[in-house]
Amino acid sequence: MSMKRNRGLMFWLGAICALPAFAQQAGQSARIHPALLQMNATETRSVIVMYAEESDTHASDRVEQRQGMRFRHNFSHVPSSAAELTLQEIEQVAQDPEVKMIAPDGQVKALGLDYGNQSVGAYQANSDGYAGAGIGVAFIDSGISYEDCDFKGCNVATRYGRELSFIKNLNGSTTAPDDGQDYYGHGTHVASIAGGSGTFSTSYVDQWNIYPWYWIHGVATGITVHSLRVLNSNGTGTDSSTIAAIDYAIENKAAMNLRVINMSIGRSFTTSYKVDPLCQAVEQAWKAGIVVVVAAGNEGRTNTDGNYGYGTITAPGNDPYVITVGAVNTFGSLDVSVHKVTSYSSKGPTAIDHIMKPDLVAPGDNIYGTQCLVYSNQACPIAADNRGNMVLDTDYANVGGPVGDNWYLRLSGTSMATPVISGTAALMIGKQPSLTPDQVKTRLMETAWRTNFVPSYVVTPVASGPSYTVYHDLFTIGAGEVNVMAALNSTITPATNLNAQSPGVTYNASLKILTIVPAANSVWTSSDWTGGSSIWGQVNSSTVNPVTGTNVMWGSNVMWGTNVMWGSNVMWGSTTETSPDATALTVMINGDK
Repeated sequence: MSMKRNRGLMFWLGAICALPAFAQQAGQSARIHPALLQMNATETRSVIVMYAEESDTHASDRVEQRQGMRFRHNFSHVPSSAAELTLQEIEQVAQDPEVKMIAPDGQVKALGLDYGNQSVGAYQANSDGYAGAGIGVAFIDSGISYEDCDFKGCNVATRYGRELSFIKNLNGSTTAPDDGQDYYGHGTHVASIAGGSGTFSTSYVDQWNIYPWYWIHGVATGITVHSLRVLNSNGTGTDSSTIAAIDYAIENKAAMNLRVINMSIGRSFTTSYKVDPLCQAVEQAWKAGIVVVVAAGNEGRTNTDGNYGYGTITAPGNDPYVITVGAVNTFGSLDVSVHKVTSYSSKGPTAIDHIMKPDLVAPGDNIYGTQCLVYSNQACPIAADNRGNMVLDTDYANVGGPVGDNWYLRLSGTSMATPVISGTAALMIGKQPSLTPDQVKTRLMETAWRTNFVPSYVVTPVASGPSYTVYHDLFTIGAGEVNVMAALNSTITPATNLNAQSPGVTYNASLKILTIVPAANSVWTSSDWTGGSSIWGQVNSSTVNPVTGTNVMWGSNVMWGTNVMWGSNVMWGSTTETSPDATALTVMINGDK
């Protein structure tokens, strides 16, 4: 839908509000994303207009009135609007004193069980009676299949909550085919890892002569699942749809009992998180009391700039508020000492802002999840196009009749690791509803396994293909691998005025010294317990803190050499990422072997 404009009023306001040329240029350059300045004069682009005052919900009305425009959609809880603007109009709106930034309406994409959930303690938590019953978890993804038994029907109680699409109608639609149904297959798989009941791997399927020996289910089997669809049948979407879903989640938080948002999606970025529309949207959700869990990205094999996958965290995982998750390969073992971070898992620190990411890692390689079915029991595209990844009944059951592959799918990626953390957060909140997002993040990071990783290892994902060396340092494992039972049993309760923002990091090239810089009022510098020092070593923003490579946590000293990343401008200068609407991340179909 195009934006409606009052051309005469817009011209009149533009004339009387005109600034000297030098002032206009200075203001515009600071408030317009560089990619938009490359537009042709006749081109119209979908953009996100961000406002300076996050608590003022009427800024959009005033800007529209002053500029004589009507934007496509004004968000109620995220200080932004979606609009269709020409370059001239962008330059005009950028001069408004209440406008913080105008950015492209970027493209987001799905990031894409080997005993994954069981190996990190989720099954033990379920055996002890923790299921996250009634806790609302929103999956901002490609939707969730209506045809599967993991969330409603069959022999399980209905656990579906809201089912909406924000693809065509930013106000949310419930009318097929623009509804919360999954027409791609990614969202269903992700949601089942967080909270699927595993119905078809239990005795329910006795009628097909399948007798289970392994129950495939999610981390928190009692959660209420909310499908907020933003990705189409190709697994792609836009910033505006994603922001609309976040805005809806904030508005309806109480009615949905919404405590967690899972975002196994992402895109590249070329600006600071402080002016990135997706990052600013997830911050609003976090400040509204919702735990936001985001995939780190699948760019860990990237070496375009000689950075060996470092600095490849994607948005909004680059935001310091959210919990950003990397992927672990369990190699089919319940022994965490065997686990290793996958070669494709994106590494920190973040480009531009140099935030320490990821925050945690979790099983994400070759994960079994529910196979999406659309109407008439047809397999969703992601399954139909990758039949070799459909899980045979014999993988989890003793089959007395014909062997099928209709119920589960195997996928890899940080997308699959993210719902492990979302499910764990739901378990924690179910046990102690008073927990704030910052307290949840603190407990998860403080209790993670981090001494189980070998310093480094080499993996060759494809026969006769390239090999990748993975170093298990702080920018690869973050605080470590999630430990569900330890997080559930933690009694660490930071004061509510303390935040758990991920620290920043600086690097002195001449001294080759890395310094960890926590945010103001951070839990990581709290004297109530060991704080960040138990994760990263000494954390002190006022002194130079060398982090060097003799400890197993930090891996090989190749991290600190000039040939990897520290000696170039890849991380510490300008980013080489492409425009946020020019590229997106993909599902890792096969993963590491």
